[in-house]
Amino acid sequence: MQPIIVIGTGLAGFNFVKELRKLDKTTPVVMLTRDDGRNYSKPMLSNALAKQKDADALAMATAEQTAAQLDVTIHTDISVTAIDTVNKQVELADEKLAYSKLVLALGADVFRPPLTGDAVDQVYTVNDLMDYARFTKALAGKKKVLIIGGGLIGCEFANDLIAGGFSVELIEPMGRCLPMLLPEPASRSLQQGLEEAGVKFHFGPLAQTCNQSDDGVVVGLSDDSEIKADIVLQAVGLRPRISLASTAGLDVNRGIVVDRMLQTSAKDVYAFGDCAEVEGLVLPFILPLMAASRALAKTIAGTPTPVVYGAMPVTIKTPACPTVACPPAPDAVGEWHCDSDGLNSKCLFRGNDGALLGFALTGTACSERQALSKELPPLLA
Repeated sequence: MQPIIVIGTGLAGFNFVKELRKLDKTTPVVMLTRDDGRNYSKPMLSNALAKQKDADALAMATAEQTAAQLDVTIHTDISVTAIDTVNKQVELADEKLAYSKLVLALGADVFRPPLTGDAVDQVYTVNDLMDYARFTKALAGKKKVLIIGGGLIGCEFANDLIAGGFSVELIEPMGRCLPMLLPEPASRSLQQGLEEAGVKFHFGPLAQTCNQSDDGVVVGLSDDSEIKADIVLQAVGLRPRISLASTAGLDVNRGIVVDRMLQTSAKDVYAFGDCAEVEGLVLPFILPLMAASRALAKTIAGTPTPVVYGAMPVTIKTPACPTVACPPAPDAVGEWHCDSDGLNSKCLFRGNDGALLGFALTGTACSERQALSKELPPLLA
């Protein structure tokens, strides 16, 4: 029997295998990863500094321990160079592995806007546990951190770094916090909370250069101003990893295109998580990933199960101003209705018929998350 091969040992890959093992304890499973294969919770990366947790403290198990727990084989520090969907093989640098089913849990890459200068190699990103280890090592002895990007990850790290005793400035060219997730009143509440905690914002200009200075780096902005810092963290966003799938001839768009069964355009090849696009939706969040893990495990275990997305609010880990976002579907027609008072904002997106289609909550309004979620239609029924 050829094994099920899973490419990726992040939250998606490991959760799929955990769900599969509940249903199928015997089919061989081989997991391939280009990192060290440690099992950890990625959401913890952006709120661990204040708790003084290093990468080792965040790791729940080594690759060897997880392999034993799940009765799978895990190959670490390995790159898949190609997928042969005709002969049902994945190609590595020096061998080919046959599969019965192939699961792509590839995740997403950090988007890096162009920067020039002699200190570009000192601009850090944190997208996995190994990145986190490098960043925390570089942070030792530093005092001031400049964050490029005011989205979810940028704001979470800003809060965490401030709570950890660092000085933090943040650049966001779109003019406000979490511009892709929050309506403006909720953005302003979050901004106020982070400013009161000590974060200094620079809204509007783009970061263009990063050069060495006597005691750190200096970042040049598009408005000709400069910001000096000891270290720079770039958190501008994620892009689904689609190159391996595209080269293999699979259909791709923003993500790897899959149907409701999470199957790609090739037979017996599936994709889910941050790398996948389901009916036009690319959702790099935990709740969609967990729903997809369960559905895909059932399908591969022999019970075809389409993925269903209910209401899926996103909790932003910013204790300075608790925030929950459940944006309306991209094609939703309606408008925001907001009631805002300082750190507390309740914003409801209602359709033309008055139906609730999305919400954003900050501060004390977050207590209404559960009740409002029950009013929302499913994102993917």
